[in-house]
Formats: sequence, C-alpha cells, structure tokens
Amino acid sequence: MLNEEETGKKIVDEALKVHRALGPGLLESAYQACLTYELRKRGLHVACEVEQPVFYDGHRIDVGYRLDMLVENCVIIENKVVEKVLPIHQAQLMTYLRLRKCTLGYLINWHVPLIKDGIQRIRL
Repeated sequence: MLNEEETGKKIVDEALKVHRALGPGLLESAYQACLTYELRKRGLHVACEVEQPVFYDGHRIDVGYRLDMLVENCVIIENKVVEKVLPIHQAQLMTYLRLRKCTLGYLINWHVPLIKDGIQRIRL
C-alpha cells in the first residue's frame, strides 16, 4: 500500500492525463469514471460513491453522504464541474476527511481550461 503522498502524486498525474484527453465540458460522472479507470490501471485501490455515515451521540446515522472517490482507503477525492469552487465545496471535503479520519483530500474542479487551476489539495 502506498502512503498518502505517493497516492496523492498519482492522483494529480492521472487527473492531468484525463483532463488533457477530455478537456472541460463533460459531466462529473465521466471524469470520475475515467480517473477511476486510470488510477486502477496504476494498481491503486479505488472505491467510488462510498457511503459515509455520521456518528452522533454514539450512534451511526446514515444521512446519504457519499464520498466521490476513496483511494487506497486514505485519500478522498471530491469531483466538481462548476464555474467556481465555493467555500462550501472545500468545507464538504474537510468534513468528509474528519468523518472518515483521513488527512489528505483533493477537490478537483474539471470545468477549467487548465486542470492545474482546478486541483485543490486539502490536508487536515
């Protein structure tokens, strides 16, 4: 199993590759499927649409939260196709990181001319 930093580097590399091939303008699901494909080709374990419960007062409460992607069980990816990433998008990823007890995540906005401008690395 790779550490978080090695995993993160592969995520960024493959996001660049996917965006170079597809460009902006597609649905989030298309980018997610292609990124998943590329990461799995590189031997990484990728789970998509992972259920994320909330634990409150000692109880597990399923409220419908889903992580877009969980890579190597340690890095969360949230995919967006938006004109502008808002603070609520960053807060969403930070909340998922806390709930999952992960420390590294990537918020990827695919709706940009250059993907390097759409990748935000968030560490708790």
